[in-house]
Amino acid sequence: MYTRENADKFIESRKHLLNGEYRLRYHLMSEFGWMNDPNGFVYFNGEYHMFYQHYPYQPVWGPMHWGHAVSRDLIEWKHLPVALAPDQEYDRDGCFSGSAIEKGGMLYLMYTGHIVTGPDKEVHYSQNQNIAVSDDGVHFQKLASNPVIRPEQIPADVSQKDFRDPKVFERDGGYYAVLGSNDGKGSGLLLMYRSDDLLNWTFVNEIARSDGHMGDNWECPDLFELEGQDVLMLSPQRMPAQGDDFQNLHSTAYMIGRLDTEHGRFLYDRYEQIDCGFDFYAPQTTIDDNGRRIVIGWMETWETEIPTQLGHYWAGAMTLPREVVMQGDKLFFKPIEEMAVYRQNGYEASNVLIDGELDLGVSGDSYELEVVFRADQAEEFGLKLRVHGDEETVLSYSAADGRFRFNRDKAGIGLGGERRTKVGLNDGLLELRVFVDKSSVEVFIQGGAKVMTGRIYPGAQSLGIKAYAIGSCSMVSFKKWDI
Repeated sequence: MYTRENADKFIESRKHLLNGEYRLRYHLMSEFGWMNDPNGFVYFNGEYHMFYQHYPYQPVWGPMHWGHAVSRDLIEWKHLPVALAPDQEYDRDGCFSGSAIEKGGMLYLMYTGHIVTGPDKEVHYSQNQNIAVSDDGVHFQKLASNPVIRPEQIPADVSQKDFRDPKVFERDGGYYAVLGSNDGKGSGLLLMYRSDDLLNWTFVNEIARSDGHMGDNWECPDLFELEGQDVLMLSPQRMPAQGDDFQNLHSTAYMIGRLDTEHGRFLYDRYEQIDCGFDFYAPQTTIDDNGRRIVIGWMETWETEIPTQLGHYWAGAMTLPREVVMQGDKLFFKPIEEMAVYRQNGYEASNVLIDGELDLGVSGDSYELEVVFRADQAEEFGLKLRVHGDEETVLSYSAADGRFRFNRDKAGIGLGGERRTKVGLNDGLLELRVFVDKSSVEVFIQGGAKVMTGRIYPGAQSLGIKAYAIGSCSMVSFKKWDI
């Protein structure tokens, strides 16, 4: 069995081996080893707590632990001891994803215990739901009564093994947990359970199911209220592409609707993609003391190679925290205001005519840009980042088809590819906020109407920043800050 103490000792003894070449400056990463899904994201006792799926011993997926970090501003994080290790019979092969809730001044973690039951660990397994409790937010004790939701509480007509990632919340005087699953026939779905005390749970209903186009398994649900409406986020696996949307093997989506707790149904009309880029999965939200709804995702995707797995001793990172805002019948995702505190060495230019390629005379590998383009007569225009020699990461807009593109075919040693999303101009203007951090790019388009996230791995000399246009356009304003 693994233990928390051994994990902490191992990390402390090995973290000097880390290769910092692609380590991010202002995003949360593990101190050593592997990181995936954000877990237990919660504001507790004046701090943001982020737990995460963690294999501390190698930069590869392994028996899952819960890593743990805290922050007062969501940007600078302090690592705490490993919160959970797979040290019980009911979670011996992994403490899988889950969430956190405060009750009576105590912090409760609800997580999935994973048990391999046969020779093929990809096929033979069982999952259950468990609780761990802390009075200080640091040291957690698993309940003697675990599991609190057992496999025999799974409905007969759904998967008897895919039963994971509980999102726990309080509503109308009761506690609810929403879990990811599937019907075993190619459609993902979500199950809901209810409790009066977080300890004893009863099945309510299947609250939502794929319409046949939303993947064969649903993971990492998150359900919350915003502006008087209910929002459901989830991560559908193996979801077929729909035009430019849902191009990744595993995707993320949100629905705005209403949760009927009495009958156990989530009623919604349509779904939308959360992030239109390459690397965004398993988002989880919390509400803070200012009433903001904040979301963070895993800034990778499954079943792809990660360059830092070889010789760097780490893999995986979290996205920037994003405030979720309801605008009309859609969600906008905006960088949190705390980012402005970290701006340094500001540079500004305005009313710059672009016809061809223009070196903007500034450079860097860790910075924020605010850029406003006026399309004018240009067929295509945009930015080239992390430029040197043949290397470049291209963010572009095509007037002909109204699409924004994120292209990383020449971005370095990692995977290439392009992602596209339909975006309208606002009175002929395109507004971008771009965050570059060593090996990541996050683009907020038109005030957060669309977001695109991707990992890139350019050479250390690739620091240039250029604007370009096919035809002529103008850059109304260009602002850059180092971070």
